[in-house]
Amino acid sequence: MIKTSTLAMLTGLLSIFDVEELIKYGGLLIILLSVYGSTGLFFCFFIPVGAILFTTGILVATGGLHYDIFTVCSLSILASVLGNLTGYWFGWKAGPTLYRRKDSKFFRKHHLTTAESFYKKYGWLALTIGLYLPIIRTFASTVAGMVKLSFRRLIFLTFTGSVVWIVSFVLPGYFIGKMPFLKPWLKYIIILFIILVTIPMIIWIRKELKNLREINRNKE
Repeated sequence: MIKTSTLAMLTGLLSIFDVEELIKYGGLLIILLSVYGSTGLFFCFFIPVGAILFTTGILVATGGLHYDIFTVCSLSILASVLGNLTGYWFGWKAGPTLYRRKDSKFFRKHHLTTAESFYKKYGWLALTIGLYLPIIRTFASTVAGMVKLSFRRLIFLTFTGSVVWIVSFVLPGYFIGKMPFLKPWLKYIIILFIILVTIPMIIWIRKELKNLREINRNKE
C-alpha cells in the first residue's frame, strides 16, 4: 500500500515538474531560487530540488547550462546556507506565531511539529543529513531558530550539510552527462535517479512521521 501511494505521489510530481525544461527556461536563477526556497521558506517544501540539482549537473556537462560546475556548486551551496539562515531568522523572530497560524494550502502545522520532533530526536543531523529529507529540509532551520541554537553552530552545520548535499546530487549528474553514449537515455536516467533516491526516503519519512505523531499524541 505504501509503495503504491508513493509511486502515485512520485508520478504526480513528475507530471507537474518537467525539471529539464524548468531549468532551461529559468537558468541558474531558478536553480538557486529552488535551493533557497526549499531550505528556508515553509511554503516551498514541495519543490523537487534533488531532481533539479541532478539535472543541473547533466545540463552543465552537456552544455545545456552555460556555467562551469564549480560556479554552479558554489552558488548552490551559498543559496542553501542563505535559505537556512532565512529559516533560522524566521524561527527566531516568529516561531511562536507559527504555532498559532491556521493551516492553509501552503502551511501545515503538523509539518512544523514533525520537524521539531525530528530535531529534538536527531539533533545536528536535522541540519545536515536532514537536507536530504523533504519537510525536514524546509523546517529544520526554523526549529533551530525557535530553540535559539548558537549562530556559529548553525553556520557550521548548515555549511557542512549543504556542501555534502549539493555535491552529492550535482556531481553524479555531471559525470553521467559527460558520457555521450548515454545522451539518448538522459531523461530516463533522471527519472530512475529520482525514483532510487526519492522512494526510499519517502518510505522512511512516512514511517518516521507516523512514529513521531504517535509520540506527540501520547504526550497530549
